[in-house]
Amino acid sequence: MSKISRRDFFGCTAALGGTALLASSPLLSSCSGDKSAKMVPLRSPEEYYIPTLDDKAIEGRELKAGLIGCGGRGTGAAANMLEAASGVKFTAFGDVFEDRIEEAVANLTEWGYDVSGAQKFVGFDAYKKVIDSGVDVVILTTPPLFRPYQFEYAVSKGVHCFLEKPVAVDAKGCRTVIKAAKQAQAKKLAVVTGTQRHHQRGYVEAFKLIQEGMIGEITGGNVYWNQGMLWYRQREKGWSDMEWAIRDWVNWKFLSGDHIVEQHVHNIDVFMWMMGGAHPISATGFGSRQRRVTGDQYDNFSIDFEFENGVHLHSMSRQINGCSNNVSEMVRGTKGYWWSGDDTIRDLNGNIMWKFDGEAEAANHKQCDPYTLEHVDLINHIRKGEGLDQATETAMSTLAGVMGREAAYTGKTITWDEIMGMDMDYLPGEMDSLTLSTLEAVQHPVVAVPGDDTK
Repeated sequence: MSKISRRDFFGCTAALGGTALLASSPLLSSCSGDKSAKMVPLRSPEEYYIPTLDDKAIEGRELKAGLIGCGGRGTGAAANMLEAASGVKFTAFGDVFEDRIEEAVANLTEWGYDVSGAQKFVGFDAYKKVIDSGVDVVILTTPPLFRPYQFEYAVSKGVHCFLEKPVAVDAKGCRTVIKAAKQAQAKKLAVVTGTQRHHQRGYVEAFKLIQEGMIGEITGGNVYWNQGMLWYRQREKGWSDMEWAIRDWVNWKFLSGDHIVEQHVHNIDVFMWMMGGAHPISATGFGSRQRRVTGDQYDNFSIDFEFENGVHLHSMSRQINGCSNNVSEMVRGTKGYWWSGDDTIRDLNGNIMWKFDGEAEAANHKQCDPYTLEHVDLINHIRKGEGLDQATETAMSTLAGVMGREAAYTGKTITWDEIMGMDMDYLPGEMDSLTLSTLEAVQHPVVAVPGDDTK
């Protein structure tokens, strides 16, 4: 049994995090630049959400939690929730594979969390059994192909949700999430997604200042997630096609959406967030498969997203060993630019106008991990009886990633209206009829060829 180190999911590092701070906060530094220049807000404070991210969630009623999808990210998210609040108890675990449940329980127990007595459900319908077991809140961390339908069911049962990103892999899934999110709003459910930069103090303060007009009108940007190859699993004897694909899910486009959707959605989402939720109107780009070992997806993308008013975003993502790495976002404006790589806002001459003070954050807060702070926000809303919708925003960012993927796969410019209405459904059958023998073709994967409509 593999054990995941507790340290893998906790810590206050510069690479993680997000919360809102007032301009007089000790967590930010004013540097050189023209402080007399008038800042014209892009939006008023009433038009955007700034989370209150305390180190710990407020005290309140006991909450029963369920985990659906018991891999590494799911186990980490469960630990994050338990770290974020007292009075939370995991009472149900669900996964397609029993060994994943046992690993999750073993790891959480080793880290000192009490998960004794929890019910365990195995199978493709395990999500329904967890949701129907009497939980107040669920964490959805299965491969994202399944997430829209699990979210839809949770909302129908009035259960609060944490959805890991991305929230879907195809156009139909994104539309399903948006529709379910409206129903969740009507029921005043709290829904938080795994776009943790929305709960990272440096990011949220930069967002606030950009909305206040520090960099002027946004004119464009660049976003990157370039790193080495992710993990993969070789097929083992006795595994069906479906079992292999799910255990190796991050390499299969029908399960992950390809890495522009599964991982790079973080960076695309940041730019759309800074733009006030605006979505791109078209995408043109390219990508290829160079060194990936398993699966059927690409390992690099370069996409030009066009927004209204001539704003362009260049998106670059790569998962290839031995290459230059860069995970960051830059937003450019008429008066300056923000770069997440060093948490600074600079004027057009390169002078620092603001810099986030990470040392002050560490000195003033016990909790600096955004993966935990997002659960603080979630539990606070549940206990206050206040609804919260992050699902719609993340569904839009996910759909932008899908649009960029399809532009690269086909070699064509894809518009927002086209992708929003596209009859694209990666689910290989009805959700409740899936089994480990559903697929029969992943051993002969077909990689997309731009300009070839037959692939």
